[in-house]
Amino acid sequence: MKNFFLLFSILFFSYQVASTQLSLEVYNIFQTKCMGCHSNATQQAGLDLEGSGATIVEKMTDVYGNIVGKTPNTNANAISKGYKYIYEGRPDLSYIFRKINGTLEPTIALDSGVEGSQMPFNQPELTDVEKELIRQWILVGAPATNNDAEVPTAYVDQIPTLVNNYYNVSGVQSFPNGGPPPPDPSEGFQVKMGPFYLNPAGQNFSEMELFQKYELDLPADVEVNRIDMKISTSSHHFIIYNFPVNFAANNVKPGFRTYPDHTFISMTAAVQEATDLNLPDGTAFKWADDIILDLNSHYINADASNTYQAEVYFNVYTQPSGTAAQEMRTELIVNDNIFIPNNGNLTTFDQAVVDNGEVFLWGLMGHTHQWGTDYKVHLRNTDGTKGDLIYDASCSLNGVPGCVAPFFDYQHIPIRYFEPLFPLDLNPGFIHTASYENNGPTNVGWGPTSDDEMMVLVMMYTTDTAGLNMTTSLNNLEDLQQEIQVYPNPVENEATVVIPDDMQNVRFSLYNTMGQEVFKKQDIYENTFTFTKGNLPKGIYLFRVEDENGKFGTGKLTVN
Repeated sequence: MKNFFLLFSILFFSYQVASTQLSLEVYNIFQTKCMGCHSNATQQAGLDLEGSGATIVEKMTDVYGNIVGKTPNTNANAISKGYKYIYEGRPDLSYIFRKINGTLEPTIALDSGVEGSQMPFNQPELTDVEKELIRQWILVGAPATNNDAEVPTAYVDQIPTLVNNYYNVSGVQSFPNGGPPPPDPSEGFQVKMGPFYLNPAGQNFSEMELFQKYELDLPADVEVNRIDMKISTSSHHFIIYNFPVNFAANNVKPGFRTYPDHTFISMTAAVQEATDLNLPDGTAFKWADDIILDLNSHYINADASNTYQAEVYFNVYTQPSGTAAQEMRTELIVNDNIFIPNNGNLTTFDQAVVDNGEVFLWGLMGHTHQWGTDYKVHLRNTDGTKGDLIYDASCSLNGVPGCVAPFFDYQHIPIRYFEPLFPLDLNPGFIHTASYENNGPTNVGWGPTSDDEMMVLVMMYTTDTAGLNMTTSLNNLEDLQQEIQVYPNPVENEATVVIPDDMQNVRFSLYNTMGQEVFKKQDIYENTFTFTKGNLPKGIYLFRVEDENGKFGTGKLTVN
């Protein structure tokens, strides 16, 4: 009978059975690796992972009810930290995952002095695939059945295959060298979203946009003066929302979900590439101690052969409440009344934004999907016409109008920073403009996927400048950082790279989307040099220019 049960478990645990309930996959891992300490007979620390019942389903259901959302009441540290045996949506707060994690997730370190030893004890460690299946089950909300998750059931069905393909067949990481180090605890903290897994390009679920409610449990109200966001070049965007009133988050289920819940929502930051958002001196985002974030990550796997592991990290740097003179605010301005026919012609939309009062701009960033060809912001004249151009997304390095080689890259639309802050009279206001050329198979309108389109402007601003010691002037629109120019861009055969005059003995490095260095040139003493593409394949590349004094600049170029 014992041999029959073991054979049944092995067959049921096959990663090729896509219809298996993920919760049952997890239960079977417990049976194969945890019974030495947590069976009906042993129940060390009061934990029974075998369960009671006449059938496997009944036993699994019994275990589920005893661990999901339940406090591990035999460990004082776990109780004080608010851990649950399984905390829906949060592996870092799930005591069972913390105990079995080992080295799979470097951001989760088991404190053996207060949390006990890694498990299983005196038995073979769980494989990475087994650990990952448990983590993915938690991340999708620890559903009792695949239908209970807030992501498509078909995606939950595929998780065992995705995990197996990533670890045992061919997988690609967002961060091949590991995630960024966290801030010193005296300076702030790190948040991680993910991982989640994407099929190779051309298959279902090669693209996912996920949301995740994320409680921070801060010890006190804080001010955030810097957020360093790390996403890979396969990310379409990352957004940090927050619920301004906590009752708005009560009806949002834990774990990954595919739908926004923006009835009561505010925005903190939005980026389309790795961005260190370092706020101007004297300004900060204000976060209450009970703030609940809503994270939004959108990844697209363009690799036709490999399963992709999508992750996001962001480091939050804080200061005591009351330090900043002015609060930084973020507004999401949406024009969802767009329709782009698939005739290949240029289609342009204008939207005027008019209100009362004055704000002081720090940042502007447009957002479109694949058919976007341009995004601009003009001041609005009193007669309703367009005035001065203050943002040009075709100037891909920094959004400052007047660049030498304009090129619109919808996947990496730049943020334009205004330092000193730019005073903006909301009456007459401004006009944001987006243009599109749809050469695809169908007409498109507003929508969340990369097959749809968007017209979105992110605006960061303060409502006053008192206490900032900053001079604001309509005549001071120039960017404070010299632009490293590459033209022509896109590059057909060769391009000229222009280096700022104050950079000496320069090294130029070019990286592909996997972060691999594919070209370098050192000991550059002239202000220009010629880059030849050679055998580089078509695609988008990132470059870094650094001089002997450590001064550096970065940018993007496209090879045709």
